[in-house]
Amino acid sequence: MMDTSVRILVVDDELGIREGCKRALTPHGFEVDVAENGPTGLRKLREGQFDVLLLDAMMPGMSGLEMWQQAKQLAPNLICIIITGYATVELAVQATREGAHDFIAKPFTSELLLQVINRQLERRQLRREAERVQALQEEARELARAKAEVEKLETIEGRFMLNMVHILRAPVAVLQNSIQLIRKGYVPPKEQPAMLERAEQRAGELLTTLDDLLILAYLKEGVGLTKAETVSVADVLEEVLTTLKGQADQQGVTVTAEAANWPHVTANPDYIKSLWTHLLSNAIRYTPAGGRVTVSLQTDREQGQVIGAVSDTGIGVAAEDIPRIFEDFYRTEEAKAMQEIGTGLGLPIVQQVVEKYGGTIEVESVVGQGSTFRFTLPLANQGGP
Repeated sequence: MMDTSVRILVVDDELGIREGCKRALTPHGFEVDVAENGPTGLRKLREGQFDVLLLDAMMPGMSGLEMWQQAKQLAPNLICIIITGYATVELAVQATREGAHDFIAKPFTSELLLQVINRQLERRQLRREAERVQALQEEARELARAKAEVEKLETIEGRFMLNMVHILRAPVAVLQNSIQLIRKGYVPPKEQPAMLERAEQRAGELLTTLDDLLILAYLKEGVGLTKAETVSVADVLEEVLTTLKGQADQQGVTVTAEAANWPHVTANPDYIKSLWTHLLSNAIRYTPAGGRVTVSLQTDREQGQVIGAVSDTGIGVAAEDIPRIFEDFYRTEEAKAMQEIGTGLGLPIVQQVVEKYGGTIEVESVVGQGSTFRFTLPLANQGGP
């Protein structure tokens, strides 16, 4: 027995067919309405909702297939069963091409009519079940993807916390130990200045780490990006070179810079300063004494780009490490061996600055020979100086 909510519309120009279908179907729980022609049938489809359309193919005026063309626009989920006294293969093929679901030839029995209707209703139910299963499967896939993302974030968060503890614990421990030794009188007065100097150095490292974390967090959240102004990339470079001169001299590294012109970008000047600072500081730190760091700055007016490059003759980066050097906290084993202290946040900051302002960054490196970091940024205006 089919659901009593199933409504059937019979459209046929023969009164006997209309009334015969109604008598055959009503006792089985179907709600049946009738129409004597296409226009009347379309009006009833507009006025109410039907599940099945029993449609005579050959009617005066508007044919059944012509009516079906409009009916399927009004009710896309309507089941259409074509009724005709001209049961030919050609008509069946045409009806199927038009989207009809089944075909029944006059004269037909009540049993055959019920069989065809119930078959199509069962098929509709199966389609709906299949769609529901497909929707559930897609939902399950989405949930699995979301779960994987959450687990990934939890892993990243856990690794982030471990790295944070590892990086921050060392300078804090040195500070605490130095203060305790001096306070308890274990350090002779003449040794205290050296110990305080080491403690001050560690405090500076701690502040640098916190500053880098803050800048990286700001960049990832987009904080400060709107505080943009026209910035001379060369002026910022000159300022950073002056700041890092002492580090280069202490390391025994020669730094040279060449700017073909003085291009400008639209950006937060603090972020452009961070870009140069981290690229140059890394190059100096990981270049042995007697090595060189070369900086170049050019303008590609045709592409509307500023092109900056920092090259060194340092330890280099292995090919397998290059994809990871822009990950937060990542440091190669060679970098750790040469410089024990480091946060692994400099290059992530560089990448964030460049990408946030619509630029690119690429790396070329050979282990033991050095590296070149090349970035591009959009010019503030191509007609500028």
